[in-house]
Amino acid sequence: MDHYATSSDILVVMAKTAKDGCASYPVMKAIEDLQWELGHTSGVQSTISIVSVAKQVIVGTNEGNVRWYGIPDDQEVLNSAVARDIPATLMDADCSLVPLLVFLDDHRAETLDRAIAVVNNFSREAGAGEVVFELAAGNAGIEAATNQEIAKAQYMMLGYVYGVVILLCYVTFRSWRAVTCIIFPLILTSLLCQALMAMLGIGVKVATLPVIALGVGIGVDYGIYIYSRLASFLRLGHSLQDAYRETLATTGKAVFFTGLTLAVGVFTWVFSPIKFQADMGILLTFMFIWNMLGAIWLLPEIAYFLIREHPQISR
Repeated sequence: MDHYATSSDILVVMAKTAKDGCASYPVMKAIEDLQWELGHTSGVQSTISIVSVAKQVIVGTNEGNVRWYGIPDDQEVLNSAVARDIPATLMDADCSLVPLLVFLDDHRAETLDRAIAVVNNFSREAGAGEVVFELAAGNAGIEAATNQEIAKAQYMMLGYVYGVVILLCYVTFRSWRAVTCIIFPLILTSLLCQALMAMLGIGVKVATLPVIALGVGIGVDYGIYIYSRLASFLRLGHSLQDAYRETLATTGKAVFFTGLTLAVGVFTWVFSPIKFQADMGILLTFMFIWNMLGAIWLLPEIAYFLIREHPQISR
C-alpha cells in the first residue's frame, strides 16, 4: 500500500437529488461541505466527487487562476462546469445521483466507524434539503455494513449457543449446580477471547465470529468429560478431593492430551501469510488451551463450593 498514491479501501456515499438537480448550488455546496468534513476525518486519505472536477474545470476556464477554485453561486457557471469534462462515473444520466468517493487508510472497524459517523451526523444535521446522503457501496462500505450486522448478531448468536448448551447440560445432569460447573469456564474463556481480540486488533467479523461458537462447542466437551467422571467417583462414596484426584488420573489425562494436541495443531496457522488463517490460529489456540485448563482446574474449584455439601446432585 505504501507504493500507491491512493488506497484501495473506498467508501461510496450517494447524494440523491431531483432530476437535473445535481448541478444546483445548494446541492454542490452540500457535497463540498461533506467532502470537507470527511477530508478532516482521521483515517480518510482523500475524497473525490463531481464538485472536485467542477472546481478544476472552473479554474481551467479562468486562466488557471486559483482564486476561482470554489463553488460559485452563479448557476450558469455551475451548469457550464458540469456540462464539460465530467466523467460519467461521477454522475448518472439524469443528474439526480452523484457518488462521493472516500479513500480510506484501511478498512479497520475504527476507521470505518469514524467515516460512517461523519456521514450520518452530516446527513442528520442537513435535514431534508435538496440533497439526501446515503451510504451506498464501495468495498469499505460493504465492510462497514457487514460489521454493523455482525455487531447485532454476535450476542444473539452467543445467546443461542449458550442457551442450547445450558439446556442440554441441564437435561443430562438435572442440576443447576452441575450446569454452572460446566458453563462458567466456557463463559470466562469467551470473555478472555474477546479481550485478546481487542488487544491484538482482531475485529469481530464474518471470519472470526464462528470461532467463538466453535470454542464453546468444543470446550463444553472437556467440561462434560471432567464433570461426568468426577460425579461417578462421588457416587462411589469418594470425597471431593479423592474424586478429583482419580478424575485427573483417568479422564484428566485424556482431556489434557486432546486439548494440547488441538492447540498445537492450530498454532501452526499463526505463521500463515494469510491473515485470516493466522487470526484463526491465534484465537483457536487460545480457546483450546483455556477451555482445557478451565475444565481441569477451574471446574473442580467451582464444584468445591457448589457440590461438597450436596453430594446428591451427582446422582
